[in-house]
Amino acid sequence: MTGHILAFSGGVGGAKLAAGLCAVLPPEQLTLVVNTGDDFEHLGLTICPDLDSVTYALAGLNDTVRGWGVADETWQAMAMLSQLGGPDWFNLGDRDLGLHLTRAMHLRARESLSQVTERLTGQLGIAHRIAPMSDDPVRTQVETDMGWLDFQHYFVREQCRPQVRGVRFAGADQARPSPGFAEALARADLAAVVVCPSNPWLSVDPILALPGVRDRLKTLCVPVIAVSPLVGGTALKGPLAKLMAELGKPVSNLALAAHYDGLLDHLVIDQADAADAALLRKSGLCATITQTVMREARDRERLASEILAIVGGVD
Repeated sequence: MTGHILAFSGGVGGAKLAAGLCAVLPPEQLTLVVNTGDDFEHLGLTICPDLDSVTYALAGLNDTVRGWGVADETWQAMAMLSQLGGPDWFNLGDRDLGLHLTRAMHLRARESLSQVTERLTGQLGIAHRIAPMSDDPVRTQVETDMGWLDFQHYFVREQCRPQVRGVRFAGADQARPSPGFAEALARADLAAVVVCPSNPWLSVDPILALPGVRDRLKTLCVPVIAVSPLVGGTALKGPLAKLMAELGKPVSNLALAAHYDGLLDHLVIDQADAADAALLRKSGLCATITQTVMREARDRERLASEILAIVGGVD
């Protein structure tokens, strides 16, 4: 195909499709914009979970068994931290810690998050462009029955147990899209926007909350294609189904599509949810039914190729 693809990604699920897109597209035809609302400061370091999930997936370093972090990890630093009475609720493996220390060093040297991300991905042999959604701090916060919690406190420390009442993105109104993100949005040869199978409320909404992003997407004359993170009426992992139910939303592809409020042109759904296709089409969306579960590299590449076929078939 010709033209450029802009893809939005959150963490583990999004990283799988991001890896598939990188396998079937050359670097000059793809920009990956990654959620940074999950970022937080911990142990004096800036931790970027979604950026790191995408980076490790593209570098072939991700732990596919555990589902997060680096393969063949060791945990000596965390063991010592725990022994010394430090905060050990957020696990950082020894290899993973090396990346965070390097990031912190360059951020302290006044490099932007985009510059540091480009440096780190280049050192890991990644040719495709991974751009944080913003170089300015945006922090996802979740309103719960325990009060407002920073996302990682809700997700990791509290294991998603509190009931959710709302979500906000602190700093989003003052943040700007990163240079890589802004450049991709403005490209004359932009062919499509692909929303990877990430949580719409927690991973995609922070990207859309940046000033000007929603308005720009609405003016684009290219398809916006999302891959649903729901399979068989639930989420494979993560708090999406629980979150939707607690926010009073049906756990369905129709509710998920409605949440995007007219931004989507096309939703790709799993074959286990084939019955949803008729309602989606009745609502005005195009719908493609396929296998969206990505267990192996060939699954990621097949799904990426199917999405690009949709793009190629759009006049």
